[in-house]
Amino acid sequence: MRFEFATATRILFGPGVLKELGPQLAGFGSRALVVTARDLARAVPLVGVLDGAGIPYSLYPTNGEPSVEDARRGKQQAQEAGCDFVIGFGGGAAVDTAKAIAALLTNAGDPLDYLEVIGRGQPIRNASAPFIAIPTTAGTGSEVTSNAVLSSPEHRVKVSLRSPLMLARLAVVDPELTITSPPQVTAASGLDALTQVIEPFVSNKANPMTDSLCREAIQRGARSLKRAYVNGQDGAAREDMAVVSLFGGLALSNAKLGAVHGFAGPFGGMFDAPHGAICARLLPFVTRANIQALRARQPESVTLTRYAEVARLLTGRGDATPEDGADWLHGLCSDLAVPPLSTYGLSEADYPAVIEKAAVASSMQGNPIKLTADEMREILMQAS
Repeated sequence: MRFEFATATRILFGPGVLKELGPQLAGFGSRALVVTARDLARAVPLVGVLDGAGIPYSLYPTNGEPSVEDARRGKQQAQEAGCDFVIGFGGGAAVDTAKAIAALLTNAGDPLDYLEVIGRGQPIRNASAPFIAIPTTAGTGSEVTSNAVLSSPEHRVKVSLRSPLMLARLAVVDPELTITSPPQVTAASGLDALTQVIEPFVSNKANPMTDSLCREAIQRGARSLKRAYVNGQDGAAREDMAVVSLFGGLALSNAKLGAVHGFAGPFGGMFDAPHGAICARLLPFVTRANIQALRARQPESVTLTRYAEVARLLTGRGDATPEDGADWLHGLCSDLAVPPLSTYGLSEADYPAVIEKAAVASSMQGNPIKLTADEMREILMQAS
């Protein structure tokens, strides 16, 4: 057995912990670049904390999924404004953009120098500028991951800027910040979070540390995601989902993901679709396909035992089979009104390109079994 575990230097978790951020800012820097959503009104709670602590800042709003150009422009704004540390405040897009900017501030050159797949893949050699991650959705777990996913419209793909040197110095996870997430965002981000504790648990790089996080988080997600969707003011459900998201980030960074994210990266680069919504739609179909492929080609695989455990955690039934878990996920996605991938423009003519790109995606390499092109096509057909 061999594994490595790395995460943010410090994690603060709990309802209301954002209010405690002020005293923690000493030593981070003299001026912050605050990367946030386009709706700057959502940043008011953070701005109040910064004003109270006497920390000057420059706001950098993002719009939609993070891109290579967002990272370039953010670096330029930070340099021109004299910002020496970065705060990402928002969903996964804002946090990933902030993470990329922090890395580029201390590593010369263009993002394409460091990006995998479409770039030159050079290693990031210098630690990022001090970086604080504050998620306002319960989804990506980006506050504790060591990569930033960026889209490249010209390449029609999403790829990662990746290095342990990009980990946040401080992650502040305050479930109260997620209360205002609308039902559709709660569903998509929550199913992304659930995916990110199921895929590492069945991945080919699962390990005892990530297993313990995934087991705890799967149970919390099973009991609370629908509750948070139905009633956004349910504080206990919001807290559970913040745990699921956080633990998912910890797990995926230290194990692997799988075919859901293997598809989601290329799909997100080819179509204008929220990452969480893509993962949400794919999760039950990929789960079913993996179970079927394992039964057909590796019937003695320990991963089938793991899928049975996932099913027991999801359903609460001691006799649940792997297929029962897939059925439960189908039912949840139906209850949460997850739209089909055709909503975003996917047609059968696009399948070959999606499959070709997904097959070489980094996340696909963690899938517990290598899926055939026909199996991947069947997943896309069902999810469309």
